Amino acid sequence: MNELWLIAAAITDRILALVLIGHAVLHKRDVGSAIGWSGLIWFTPLIGSLLYLVLGINRIKRRAARLRHGAGRPEMVPCESGSIGLQEQHGELTPIARLADHVAGVPLTAGNRVVPLPDGDIAYPAMLEAIANAEQSIGLATYIFDHDRAGVQFIEALAAASRRGVEVRVLIDGVGERYSSPPATRVLRENGVTTAVFLKSPLPWRNPYMNLRNHRKVMVVDGRLGFTGGMNIREGCLLHLDPPHPVHDLHFRLEGPVVRQMVETFALDWDFTVHESLTGEAWYPDLPAVGETLARGIADGPDEDFETIHQVLLGALAQASRRVRICTPYFLPEPTLIAALNTTAMRGVEVEIVVPARPNLRIVHWASMAQMGLLLPSGCRVVETPSPFDHTKLMLVDDAWVFFGSCNWDARSLRLNFEFNIECYDRNLAAELHHTVDAKVHRGQRLKLETVQERTLPVQLRDGVARLFSPYL
Repeated sequence: MNELWLIAAAITDRILALVLIGHAVLHKRDVGSAIGWSGLIWFTPLIGSLLYLVLGINRIKRRAARLRHGAGRPEMVPCESGSIGLQEQHGELTPIARLADHVAGVPLTAGNRVVPLPDGDIAYPAMLEAIANAEQSIGLATYIFDHDRAGVQFIEALAAASRRGVEVRVLIDGVGERYSSPPATRVLRENGVTTAVFLKSPLPWRNPYMNLRNHRKVMVVDGRLGFTGGMNIREGCLLHLDPPHPVHDLHFRLEGPVVRQMVETFALDWDFTVHESLTGEAWYPDLPAVGETLARGIADGPDEDFETIHQVLLGALAQASRRVRICTPYFLPEPTLIAALNTTAMRGVEVEIVVPARPNLRIVHWASMAQMGLLLPSGCRVVETPSPFDHTKLMLVDDAWVFFGSCNWDARSLRLNFEFNIECYDRNLAAELHHTVDAKVHRGQRLKLETVQERTLPVQLRDGVARLFSPYL
C-alpha cells in the first residue's frame, strides 16, 4: 500500500510539474526566466513547483482601463504646449519624449515646478508641512513606513489631518510594513487614519526578495502638490539624529499638471487594493501652470505597464550625445542594458555610474561586482561612494533630461515591482542635479578595471555565483 501511495505521489508531482512548466512557457515573457523556472520545477520535485506557485505566477490583474475612464474622474487631456516647448527648447531630446509617448500612455506636461529635496532632513519637513496645510485630501503610498522617530512624526501629522476632516489614504506595501514592530499600519489605524496594505506578505517576516512589491513612493496633497523619489519613511534618512543606519537619499517636490499623473497612479493602486475609487475635486482639481519644467510621470509594473521604464532607459541611452550619469543603490542591469551602456560609451558619450561602495544587501554587491568587468573595458566610469549608504535613484542625460523616482537598475525593479518615475526636460534643474552628482563623485573613488580583475579566485567565484541570481535579487 505504501508503495502505491509513493507511486501515486510521484505521478501527481510529474503531472503538476508538466502543467506548471506549460504555464511558464506560455506566460513568461523572458526566455531565460521560462527556462530557469522550467528547470527548477522539473529537477527539484515538489519544492520547485511550490516555489513557482508562490513566487513565479503573476496574480496581478488590474482594472486599469476601467479606472482610467471611470465615472467622475476627469480625463487626462494631452498638453500640446509640452510638445511645443520641447521642440523649441530641447529639440535634440525629442526622440526620448516620442518613445515615452508610446510606452507611458500619458502626455508630457508643461508648466511644472520641480524642487530637489536631499535627505530626510530637508524632504521630511517639507512633506510634513504639506500634510499640516492639507485642506481636502492626502494620498501616500510607500514601500517602507517604519514605526520609529521618523514614522511617528508622519503618523501624528496624518492623524491630525484626518481629525480635521481631510480625506487621508495611506497605502503601504505588504513586505515593507514588516520592517518595524509594531507595524505602522496598526498604529495608523489606531489613530483613525484610513490605511491599506498592498499584497500582504504570506510570510510572517519581511522578505526583501518577495515578488510583485509596490515599491513606489508617492505623496499627493489636495491633488495639487506632489512628492516622489527614492525615499522611504524611516529614521535612517534623518542624518541629524545620527541614526544607527544612516542613508543618503533624494526626493522631489512637484507642482503643476504632472501632479495629476501622480494622483492617477496612486488612485489606481488604491482602487486595486481596497476597491475604492478616488474621485472629485478633492483629488482632481484644475492644475494651472506654475513653472517652466516639462515633466511626465511614468508608471511601471508587471501588469499593463510592463517594462515601460526599461524602454525609456534604452531610448535615453541611445539618444545621449555628450554624457550620461546614473546614481543607483543597486546596480544589476540585465544584458540588454549592459549592451546599451557599453554601446553608448564606445560611441564617445561619457557614461558615469555612481554606486555605494558597500550596499546594504551583501549578495547584491557581490553580483554587481561580477558585472563591472563587463562595463569598464568599454569606457564606462564607475564611482563608488563611501558611507553613509547612498539610496539616490537618478539619471541625467546631456544637459537637460532628468529621470528620477523609485526604480533601481536591477531586474526586480524593472520587471517584478510596481515603480514610478518622473522624466523632466529642464536645463536649470539638470544643472542643479549635475552639481549634486559632482559632489558624490568628489567624495567617491573610481573603480578601476585592475581592481576587478585582481580579485582572488574564491572571490570571483562567489561574485559569479551571486550574479546567477541577479534576475531575482
